Amino acid sequence: MATAKKAPAKKAAPAKKASIKTAPAAKKAAPAKKRAVNAAFMKPLTPSAALAAVVGAKPLARTEVVKQLWVYIKKHKLQDTANKRNINADAKLKDVFGKAQVSMFEMAGLIGKHLS
Repeated sequence: MATAKKAPAKKAAPAKKASIKTAPAAKKAAPAKKRAVNAAFMKPLTPSAALAAVVGAKPLARTEVVKQLWVYIKKHKLQDTANKRNINADAKLKDVFGKAQVSMFEMAGLIGKHLS
């Protein structure tokens, strides 16, 4: 005679712990302060002649210089197809970077030398 297998017994759910109440409703949390902008990043800096050939000669903030570089890189399709984190330098960017290929993480450090 064949016997039917019994389903394993279900375990009882653990009892819920009592929730801890926070501070009384009368006390309200202070409103979150907005993050302050670092003035050093927003200070307009004059690019060197090599960098000015790519981003223009007018003074720009560091953040704007990086944005303009990415516009140039994407326009001229200089991102490496195999590894998108690498940038293949053309003649203008080679003057700025000093080598034929850089990673996008190196880029910000290398352009700092061309800003004053």
